[in-house]
Amino acid sequence: MSSLRPAVFLDRDGTLNVERDLVRTPQDLVLHVGTGEALRALQDQGFALIVVTNQSARARGQLSEQELNTIHARLSELLLESGVTLDGIFHCPHHPTEGEPPLRADCECRKPAPGMFFEAASQLGIDLKRSWMIGDDVRDIVAGDRAGVRSLLVQTGKGERSSAQLTKTKLMPNLAAAAAHIITEQ
Repeated sequence: MSSLRPAVFLDRDGTLNVERDLVRTPQDLVLHVGTGEALRALQDQGFALIVVTNQSARARGQLSEQELNTIHARLSELLLESGVTLDGIFHCPHHPTEGEPPLRADCECRKPAPGMFFEAASQLGIDLKRSWMIGDDVRDIVAGDRAGVRSLLVQTGKGERSSAQLTKTKLMPNLAAAAAHIITEQ
């Protein structure tokens, strides 16, 4: 038996929290109803919970690293209120055409590339073959596929628009439904 554990990789904006143009402050981060409970159910089943999020606002100069860290601290704080502890938050600060180097760059971490998944798996001892991705955008699902994890698309955030492009991906109304599906499939 492998000592590696399964994980659920989670997109942030639109999946965990309400989609908006830019989450600039901790107060801008508003969780979808039921997020904490859904993640606690997954955590209780032994899944590591790992956020993988593109944050090109860093490359665009709209958000500093410190501001992003403060937002992620607020995310962790809100989830802790439901008894949830994230195992990791990985972000890509790059954009291929905007900003200045070194943040203006083609990289292996910006979804749909799978770099954040591989980094998390290496750092946290994750079994990708037994893991899942939940996201609201085509690039989330493509990144999950490239990393070798099973993926679910939620209809929150960009999910409604993205669903037409992903005919072979299971579509879930929200994070709670996705979590319930994963638990029954393990």
